[in-house]
Amino acid sequence: MRLKSFFADTIEEAIAQARQEMGPDAMLVNSKQSSAEARHLGAYEVVVCSQEMEHELSASQLSRAVPAPGQSSLHNLSQDVSELKQQMERLAVTLARSQTGLAGFSSNPELARAFASLTGSELDIDLAYELAAGLESTASESALRAKLRALLRVDAELGCPDSSNRMVALVGPPGGGKTSALVKLLVQYGISARRPAQILSTDTYRIGAAEELRSYAGILGVGYQVVETTAALAQALEEHRNRDLILIDTPGLCRGEMENYQDLAEFLAAYPGMDTHLVLPASMRAADLKRVARQYADFKPRKLLFTRLDETETYGPILSQSVRMNVPLSFFCGGQRIPEDLQPATADFVVDLILKSVPASKFDRAAA
Repeated sequence: MRLKSFFADTIEEAIAQARQEMGPDAMLVNSKQSSAEARHLGAYEVVVCSQEMEHELSASQLSRAVPAPGQSSLHNLSQDVSELKQQMERLAVTLARSQTGLAGFSSNPELARAFASLTGSELDIDLAYELAAGLESTASESALRAKLRALLRVDAELGCPDSSNRMVALVGPPGGGKTSALVKLLVQYGISARRPAQILSTDTYRIGAAEELRSYAGILGVGYQVVETTAALAQALEEHRNRDLILIDTPGLCRGEMENYQDLAEFLAAYPGMDTHLVLPASMRAADLKRVARQYADFKPRKLLFTRLDETETYGPILSQSVRMNVPLSFFCGGQRIPEDLQPATADFVVDLILKSVPASKFDRAAA
């Protein structure tokens, strides 16, 4: 498989160059604005590949071919090789799905722009191709928005429809913003709505975690309880079943710590009426989002809650992860204000993010 970049002042010109050199069966992989270093070559870069097979270097061959001044360089090279391998695997899937190759996009500038917009937001390459290829020949922005809205799933309701009260558990990696998201949900959907609420914390792992949430609970005037076992959690849920909203905080777990909390995962996955949200930072790389989602699969999350929308400018991975897991998006957080920097997920807002129609740092204004 052969990859090559082409530069020009417009995407259409770059695609035309690619088609002329690599033939009509070449596949459009990515299109974006050129980096500062390559700006002199053209305003836009288009990456294409052909099915021509060339000699592929293994990771060990690459390591021998590139001088390594230190361990850090070797580590970075290993990461680069791993990412390259993942990219090639995605390209293979894309090529297998496409029979028309580059020809369809190169002959239709509107399709090319739609594809460029999607890949520029770092939407999964195969998903971006499916969306763009499914558009009519007149690929207007309204048509692209309609395609995206049809693909999106959102559910900004707390709790399960068949439950007498709202039991919501937040799970996710360390530093992902679970505690902040929990407090925002508590204020907006508990205190502001005048619903009796209770916080249950299973996070006895992180130093100071209990004190932080206890302080919030004291300030807000809601009940707070630390539970150390799943049996204690079950008892607490029974004791507080008359509360309209029960929010469950869980420890942030790294890959090697998951086994220690397998019983908690199984408990939350099986408990009737439990609404478990996987909390992920929107600023996390797409590859890391997939890895973390696999780690938390045993919790069987019903929804995805994304934090730190104000710390990134590409939002395609949000939709990609929702489609990959086949679970809806629930809420977005993007700042430190409580509860202002919390917004229920809507299809239009996600589309606006992906197509860069609204800055995430202003997302609370979009909700107003």
